[in-house]
Amino acid sequence: METSKFDIADYLDSNEMIAEYLNAILEEGNEAEIITAIGNIAKAIGMTKIAQETGLSRPSLYKALSEGSKPQFSTIMKVLKAVGGQIQITPIN
Repeated sequence: METSKFDIADYLDSNEMIAEYLNAILEEGNEAEIITAIGNIAKAIGMTKIAQETGLSRPSLYKALSEGSKPQFSTIMKVLKAVGGQIQITPIN
């Protein structure tokens, strides 16, 4: 029996699912995990679409959102906007 590799991008098929996934990673993850999560979301939506909306090339997007990368904050903000997200701060109790 053949199994396929699990890819979270296959399950990020609605804005609600994307928001829930990213919020969970933001709450519990480290910087590298957050960048990987944003990359997974971009793949789920489509790198070509994200590239068009951000004005960045597909290769530079893949590089910026790959494991171990350190993208500029402006790149993260552009991608979040392109995937329909925003950063919101809530007080920690």
